[in-house]
This record gives sequence, structure tokens and C-alpha cells, in this order.
Amino acid sequence: MSATLSDWIHRFLGHLVHERRLSPHTAAGYQHDLEGFRSYCQQQNISDWNAVDIHHVRAFVSACHRAGLSPRSLQRLLAAVRSFYNYLLREGSSRNNPANGVSAPKIPRSLPATLDTDQMAQLLEIRGDAPQAVRDRAIMELLYSSGLRLAELISLEIQDVDLSDATVRVTGKGSKTRIVPVGRKAVAAIGDWLKLRAQLAKPEDNALFTGPHGGRLSPRTLQTRLKRWGLAQGIQQGIHPHLFRHSFASHLLESSGDLRAVQELLGHANISTTQIYTHLDFQHLARIYDQAHPRAKKKSRR
Repeated sequence: MSATLSDWIHRFLGHLVHERRLSPHTAAGYQHDLEGFRSYCQQQNISDWNAVDIHHVRAFVSACHRAGLSPRSLQRLLAAVRSFYNYLLREGSSRNNPANGVSAPKIPRSLPATLDTDQMAQLLEIRGDAPQAVRDRAIMELLYSSGLRLAELISLEIQDVDLSDATVRVTGKGSKTRIVPVGRKAVAAIGDWLKLRAQLAKPEDNALFTGPHGGRLSPRTLQTRLKRWGLAQGIQQGIHPHLFRHSFASHLLESSGDLRAVQELLGHANISTTQIYTHLDFQHLARIYDQAHPRAKKKSRR
């Protein structure tokens, strides 16, 4: 009885790894969620995936919610069940997808952390002419100048940067390519790095940013370096790669107010993803209002 349920999960996991080429780690996440769903179905005396209806899925999600599962985890769980049933439909082993129409609680959307312009200037004031320091200065200037994701920066090749044209060709999510402007200080910093790059890079390395022993700089190494520079430069806030992207978008939107342009520069497929920065912009305007408007100022006590 239970073997039938488990067997289909096993086949689905094989489909994820061999056909969809998902990583073993991702497949393990699907397995964990689906095994929990299978256990729930067995408790309801369900021995056939066809016997599951929308009410069962809703009851399962509600039970997980009462058990303390977060909205994000519930959304992931529902996505796993929905994908599983899409596979069963494809294989002719289900008549419908009972997870369709079931929604999880909305995830509270927290505003991304940013640095203000003074903090960013302080962070980027890196001194020293050692190759790693020059490289790190170029990395941070480029992250802030062009709003790149960590993976986008790591994957850059030397030929992707055109210093004469002040642009960089970026390969983003879904292998989509975009051309992004590079600011004057970032151009200068990258130029300084390219003069010293041969001291770290091997002749066969094409990566723009290389590690201390050659080869492409790893995400973990970059994250560690940025954290260290944040401490060294006296920045109280934790420094991580995406902080530069958030700050880039926030500062650009504060100055221009052009949401569509910011969307294009960030490589967002949907403008709703970019709209979160309008909330940051509103916070900035609210602070200015509180400081400047005569009716907003608190009266000082005499």
C-alpha cells in the first residue's frame, strides 16, 4: 500500500535529477517535503495519489502551519506537491492536480538593507596597492557601480568588460545577457586591477577576478573578503555582496525616480521585483520630510 505512494515519489525524484537536471541538494528538499505529505496521506488512510483532493492538501498545509512551519516553508512545500502532481499528470497517473488553488500564507516582505551614500563612500575608501586589495577595490566599485549579483560578478570574463566604452556584459538569471554601464571610479579601479592581475592569475585563466592562487574567485572567498573590509573600514553593518546591489538600486531610484530604468539595469524580469526599492525611496523621503518640514519637526524643550 505505502510502497505505491513511495514508488511514485522515487520516480519523481529520478525525473528531477536526470531529466530536469536539478541538483541532488534540491532533489533532497523535494523528497523531504513529499515524504511529509506521504506520511500525512497514510494517516488519512489514503493509499492512492488519485484519492487526494484539494481538501486534503488544504488540511495538510493547515496542519503544518499549526505545527509552526513558516510561510516560506509552506510555499516551498506546496510547490513540491504541485510539481509532483504535474509529473503524475504527465505520466497519466493522476486525473488532476489537487494542489492547484491552494495558497500558503503570504511571506512578510522585509525591506532590503542598504548603506547610505556616506557609508558607501567610507567603505570604498580602500588604501593599499597589494594585488588583493586592488582587486577587492575593483570588485566593490563594480558591484556598487553596476548593481551586479554575486553570481554575475563571479562569472565575468576579461572580455566582458569594455573599459573604453565603460560597459560590462552581464549574464544573469536564465542565461539572459544585458549590457550595463560602469561608473568612472569603477572603470579606474578595474584598470588598476588589470595591471596587477597577472600576479594572481594563471596564463590560462579567463576570469576577470581570480583568487590568490589563480582560478576563478569563489563566492565564499568573496563574501569573506567583503566582510573583512567592512570591519576594517569601520562599517557597523554587516557587509555582503547583495548589499551593494540594494544600495545601487536605492540610490539610483532616489536620484532619478525612473523605476523602469532601474529594472532594466538590475535585470529584473518583473517590475514588481524592482518596486520594493520604491518603499526604500519613500523611507528616505519620509526622513527628509521629518527633518525639514516645519509641521513635522518636534519642538525642542526650553
